[in-house]
Amino acid sequence: MKTVPRVAFVGSVALALLAGFIDAIGFVLSGGLFVSFMSGNSTQSGVEFITGAALKGVVALTLVGGFLSGVVLAQASKRLLPQLGLPLRVTGLGVALLVAAGPVLAWPAPGFALAGVASVMGAMNTLFADEGRARLAITYATGTLVSLGLAIAAKATKQAAASWKRPLAMWAAITLGAGIGATAVSLLGPGSLLIAALVLILIGGTAHTYSRWKPRPSAS
Repeated sequence: MKTVPRVAFVGSVALALLAGFIDAIGFVLSGGLFVSFMSGNSTQSGVEFITGAALKGVVALTLVGGFLSGVVLAQASKRLLPQLGLPLRVTGLGVALLVAAGPVLAWPAPGFALAGVASVMGAMNTLFADEGRARLAITYATGTLVSLGLAIAAKATKQAAASWKRPLAMWAAITLGAGIGATAVSLLGPGSLLIAALVLILIGGTAHTYSRWKPRPSAS
C-alpha cells in the first residue's frame, strides 16, 4: 500500500466506504449472500448444496461468476484502452452500476439479478491493479486485515516501518459503509443502489476535474 499516492488513497477509502454500502444492500436483498465477498459466497454455495438448498447455492455461484467477469472485463478494457484514466474508469463503473440496478429494481426476487452488481464490484478491485495484482483491495476486508496485522507485527518487533493507518482506514470505511447501506436499504429498498451509482459517478467526475485542473509544478 506504500506505493499508492495520497490522493489516490483518499479516493480508495471513499470507494471502500461505498463498497461496504453496496455489499450491505446486496446482502439484504439476496437473503444473506454477498456481491463482493466471494470467499463467503463460495463457502455458502457448498453448504447450500449439501443441505438441500440448491437454488441458493446456484445464486451464490452466479454472484461469483459475475464478480469474476467484472474483473476480467475491467482489466482487459484497461489494457486495450489505456487512455481511459482512473477517474473515467470510476465514472464508467458508476454508469455500469446504474445499468445493473435496473434488473434488481424490476425483479421481485433479485438474487440472480445481483450478478450485474457483483460484476461492478469485481471491476472496482482492478482500479489499483498493477503488474497483475491488486495493490489495494477495495471491496473486501480480508486482505486489508492481513496488511493491518503485518504492519502491527512489524511495529511491535521493530522491523521496517509499515503503515497501519491505511489498512485500518480501509477496514473502517468498509464497515461504516455497510452500516449506512443497511440503513439505506431498510428505508429505500433496492432503490438505494441508485444512490451508490450516482455517488460513484460523482467521485469519478470530481477526480476527473481534479486531474485536469490540479496545479502543475512550475519550471525552475
